[in-house]
Amino acid sequence: MKTTRPFTRSRVLAFTLLFGALALSCSDDFVYVNSENQNSETYFNAEEDYQNALIGAYDMLQSSYINVMLGEIASANTLAGGESATDVIGIQQIDDMIHTPTNEQLRSIWSWMYAGVNRANYILEFQDKIDFDGKANVIGQARFLRAYYYFELVKWFGDVPLVVDKRITFGVQFEIDRTPKAQVFEQIELDLIFAADNLPATQEEQGRITKGAAQALLGKAYLYQEKWSDAAQTLDLVIDSGPYDLMEDYGLIFENENENNIESVFEVQYTDLEGAGFGCLQCSEGNVAVGFNGPRQYTGPNFESGFSFNVPTQATYDLYNENDVRRDFAILNIVQWAQDNQDYNGGSGVTYTEGYEHTGFFNRKYIPRQGDANIGDQNLTNPNNYRSIRFADVLLMAAEAHNASGSDARAQTYVNRVRQRAGLGEITATGTDLADAIYLERRLELVGEGHQFFDAVRKGRAAQEIPGFTPNKHELFPIPEIEIQLTGNRWQQNPGY
Repeated sequence: MKTTRPFTRSRVLAFTLLFGALALSCSDDFVYVNSENQNSETYFNAEEDYQNALIGAYDMLQSSYINVMLGEIASANTLAGGESATDVIGIQQIDDMIHTPTNEQLRSIWSWMYAGVNRANYILEFQDKIDFDGKANVIGQARFLRAYYYFELVKWFGDVPLVVDKRITFGVQFEIDRTPKAQVFEQIELDLIFAADNLPATQEEQGRITKGAAQALLGKAYLYQEKWSDAAQTLDLVIDSGPYDLMEDYGLIFENENENNIESVFEVQYTDLEGAGFGCLQCSEGNVAVGFNGPRQYTGPNFESGFSFNVPTQATYDLYNENDVRRDFAILNIVQWAQDNQDYNGGSGVTYTEGYEHTGFFNRKYIPRQGDANIGDQNLTNPNNYRSIRFADVLLMAAEAHNASGSDARAQTYVNRVRQRAGLGEITATGTDLADAIYLERRLELVGEGHQFFDAVRKGRAAQEIPGFTPNKHELFPIPEIEIQLTGNRWQQNPGY
C-alpha cells in the first residue's frame, strides 16, 4: 500500500476547459474558480494558485490509461478480448484495424490529451504574473506536461492544432488549423529543453517530474523524428548522470510496493482512494486499464478479477526464450498458474471465466493485485502506477540511436545490460542485424506497456506484423469526426479515412 500520493486529491469547484466539443465533466475540476471566465485578476496571485493548477495539469495523465492499453491492442502483441465481439466496440475496431473517425476511444484520447494541454497552457498563460521561490521548477513541470500531451497527440494523429501559452476556448476552432507535426515537435523540443534546464535531478515529492524525465522524453522525441545523433547524446545524459539504474529483479518492477523505484524515470501516479464510474472513466484516480486487463471472474492467489481485455497472444508468449526471466513476470499464463496453485483455498484451486478471444494469457504487469482498497468500482480504481519511462526503455532507445548513428559498440553495451538482467547472453551483432535485435529486445522488455504499435510503425514493420494494417493509412489514427465538423469542415482528415 502506498504511503505517498502527491497528485491525488478530491476535486474542487468546477472549471470547464473546452476544445471543440470537449466536455469532460468532473475530470476538469482542478482549480478554485467561480466561472469559466476566470482570469488573472482573481487567480494566480500566490504560489498556491500555481501549485493547485499544476496538480490539475498532472491529473490528466491518469486518463492516459487508454493510450497505453490501445498501444498494445493496436499492435500484434495482444488481442482486444473482453466479454464479446461487441464489448467496447471501439476497442474491438482498433484491434481489427477497422476503426473510423467516429471511434469513441480515439475521441477520448484526443479530448483528454487536449484537456492536459489546456491545463498546462492555463498556467503558462499567466507565468509572468508574479514571482516566487521555485517558480522555474513549476514552469518546468508545466512545460514538460504540455510536451507530454502534445507528444501523445502527434503519435496518434500526426498534424494537430498547436496552441501555446494560452487557453484553447470554444470558438477558436474557426481560427486555427492543424499544425504540421514537424512544428509540433519543435515546440515539444523547446518545452523539454526548458524543463531539463530548470528541473532538479530529484524532487522533494514522489511523482514530480525531474530533469532526467525531461531529458528522457526529449531523447524519445528526437528518436521518433530519426534525429539519431541528438537522441543518442540526450539519452546518454540520462544514462551517465543518474540517479537511475536497472532493478536487479525484473519480477519486482511492477509490484505496487516497488513504485517510483530506481528504474522509474517517469511514472504516472494512481491511487485506489477515489473511485469513479463508467459514466466518467477519466474521473477515476485509479488506473482503469488494470481492471480492464484482469482475468474474468477470477478466484485464486495474488490477483483480482477484471474484464479480460488486452490479452497477449500465443505468438507473443512464444517470442521469449525459455531462459528469459521476463516472460512469466510480463505475461500471466493462466493455465500454468492454475496448475501451480492447485492447493489454493483448501484444494479448490484457481478458477476464472474465459472471455472473448481467450488466449490463456494476461498482461501480468498491469492486472489487479489483491489487498487494494479499490474505493468505488473495484475494476476502475486500481492503484497500480504506470511506468511511463523506465531506465530499460532509455537504454534501448539509446541503443537504437547509437546503432543508427554507426556506434554499434555503445549500442551493444546498452542492449546487453538489459539482456543480462533477463538472464540472457550478450549479443555481438552489428549493423542491420543489431537493429533487428534491438527492436526485438524492446518488444520483449516492454510488452504490455503501450509502446509496441508505435515502434512497429516508426520502424516500418507494422504492415508485416499487424493483421489488417493498411500502409499509408494506419500509421495514423483518424481525427475525430466531430472535431472536423466543429471547424466547419475546414480540417482535412488523415489519409484513408
